[in-house]
Amino acid sequence: MPHSIARPATLAVAALIAVLPLSVVSCSAAQKALDCGNTAIKITSDISDVTNAFNNASNDAAAAGQSLQNLKNDLDQLGKNSKNTDVAQAITDLNTQVNKIQQAVDAKQVPDLKPLGDAAGNLTKVCTG
Repeated sequence: MPHSIARPATLAVAALIAVLPLSVVSCSAAQKALDCGNTAIKITSDISDVTNAFNNASNDAAAAGQSLQNLKNDLDQLGKNSKNTDVAQAITDLNTQVNKIQQAVDAKQVPDLKPLGDAAGNLTKVCTG
């Protein structure tokens, strides 16, 4: 009798061992997709707002500062909530560029927005690659 119980139990354990890595991979992929989706929704409009605000900064400097602050706040929140290390690193890179833009504004210089776009492009690569 012990052999008849041991064999199905052994097969069940073997099946579980084979399935667990697959479920981890799929959970990881699902988490990355969720992180990417949430991040994309939040920052796409923020980056557009920053770009538009700085293009019209001579008309409304306060809007430029507010749009930059909104982007920074959203990136901080997304960085805290991201479970995927690649997405979190891309968010950190975006934060670095936001800080550089803020430093340029504080120094009364015209900020270079291209690195911000490049960092957003890197996030796209992380999410689609």
